[in-house]
Amino acid sequence: MMGCGSPPNDAEDEYEKLVLRMNPPRVTVDNTTSDVATLVKVDSANKHGSLLEVVQVLNELNLTIKRAYISSDGGWFMDVFHVVDQDGNKLWDGEVIVRIQQSLAARALSFRSTTRSVGVQSASDHTSIELIGRDRPGLLSEIFAVLTDLKCNIVAAEVWTHNSRMASVVYITDEATGAAIDDADRLAKIKRLLRYILKGDRERGAKTAISAGGTHTERRLHQMMYADRDYDMDGGSDGNGEGGGDRIKALVSVENCSERGYTVVYVRSKDRPKLLFDTICTLTDMQYVVFHGTVISEGPEAYQEYYIRHIDGSPVSSEGERQRLIHCLEAAIRRRTTEGLRFEICIEDRVGLLSDVTRIFREHGLSVTRAEVSTRGSQAINVFYVTNASGSYPVQAQMVEAVRNAIGETVLSVKEDVDSKSPSQDGGKFSLGNLFRSRSEKFLYNLGLIRSCS
Repeated sequence: MMGCGSPPNDAEDEYEKLVLRMNPPRVTVDNTTSDVATLVKVDSANKHGSLLEVVQVLNELNLTIKRAYISSDGGWFMDVFHVVDQDGNKLWDGEVIVRIQQSLAARALSFRSTTRSVGVQSASDHTSIELIGRDRPGLLSEIFAVLTDLKCNIVAAEVWTHNSRMASVVYITDEATGAAIDDADRLAKIKRLLRYILKGDRERGAKTAISAGGTHTERRLHQMMYADRDYDMDGGSDGNGEGGGDRIKALVSVENCSERGYTVVYVRSKDRPKLLFDTICTLTDMQYVVFHGTVISEGPEAYQEYYIRHIDGSPVSSEGERQRLIHCLEAAIRRRTTEGLRFEICIEDRVGLLSDVTRIFREHGLSVTRAEVSTRGSQAINVFYVTNASGSYPVQAQMVEAVRNAIGETVLSVKEDVDSKSPSQDGGKFSLGNLFRSRSEKFLYNLGLIRSCS
């Protein structure tokens, strides 16, 4: 259902477009089957990226996926999602149907639908900057200060830290005109100064990239950190980073289902928003195809089961590949995990606001582990997750009070948001096979999927 193989040729694209036009996606919303959730059912001709695209749309609608059942053998896929809104209620409007139908139907009009499936969006009104480098206290403050000095206005940004590495996508406009920056010399200077700020250690350098186009930010952050091999760094923070260490454990098991020629992936972790999206992104980037899957996240923990093959049709074939898949899925879950205090700032936007706010954090001994920056009309809506400069938690009360006084109590709210508990490990080794079979056995047997796996 998903993959990042070689781009299809024009003949293949034309055939796929014809299939989609003859069999347009069918989306139905069922509010009668379940008393606690709305069932979103999606049937469509199978195409790489379809599952990821549907999950992405559900996330963009701020829906929580409580359960999911996935099946895509042959040329057709059928997915069922049990979803609720942000308040935990069922859905009663038709927006979700329209959005998913539009998203999937648009693939039939694209010659390069595989590229479109990763969420590339038109963004001619801003310039995007991608940054990755070694994390350290105050790094975000320095980045925003440099951009402010270069007469750039930051309209949006997202920052992740994991295993002593920092990745961010920042969207900027020209301070004077409010338009995207297209001057080559100016862009070269921005890139050069940001790379100098990032520096990097001897083992790993810093990377910057600038584009006048758009990107699906969260998907791109996963790709950047995966390419940076953050999953290889098992030692966590060295004490100097803003977000190092394993903030949450994800228990991942990979087994072979020899009878059907699949590899079975079990994932058990603390539940959180967008967990399913993060898992599917990683499987996609690693060029695996999900043929069947079950997701259950109705309590504090989430359980995911996937029957996968490599994009060439083969299952996981070596111990090295199995270990790499485990480490990459663990890293994908931890990247977005939040730790520390959640600072929410809602204030009238102005040039230099982020530089000032992050400078205040730095001056009061706080470090940012994750950030989400957005602008809605004239309002800046910024969310920061912060710890002590050493990466430890909890943050001292006097630090929090000092920051509130410096930024303004009326525009800054503070909330504890810690993902610190790990799922029980039951002796260190686990298998989720029995759990999933007990909960979804009837569904998977009806598909003819499970008989015995070893």
